[in-house]
Amino acid sequence: QVQLVESGGGLVQAGGSLRLSCAASGSRFSINSMAWNRQGPGKQRELVATITSGGSTNYADSVKGRFTISADNAKNTVYLQMDSLKPEDTAVYYCNMVLTINVRRNYWGQGTQVTVSS
Repeated sequence: QVQLVESGGGLVQAGGSLRLSCAASGSRFSINSMAWNRQGPGKQRELVATITSGGSTNYADSVKGRFTISADNAKNTVYLQMDSLKPEDTAVYYCNMVLTINVRRNYWGQGTQVTVSS
């Protein structure tokens, strides 16, 4: 069984920064890709950023130049550095990882709240 545990959310003023972390633990697995998603109030969940096992990254247009996704594969951890935060970044942020144990499967964290005040 694999668990993803997120940390780092909180309340910050507009223009501020936060760093989210998500660590995977449990069964032995290999990492295919990792990502951060978010769901704002009254909105659908959206993909924010992805990183492959090879280190290739991709970002939603709304966060390009402000957010940075990175990973420490040795620690099975993915990070999201969020700078120049805006009130519209307020959301519950979820990490997900595509991991292979015997089969490839998508795993989700429990979510962490990020609130940006104006």
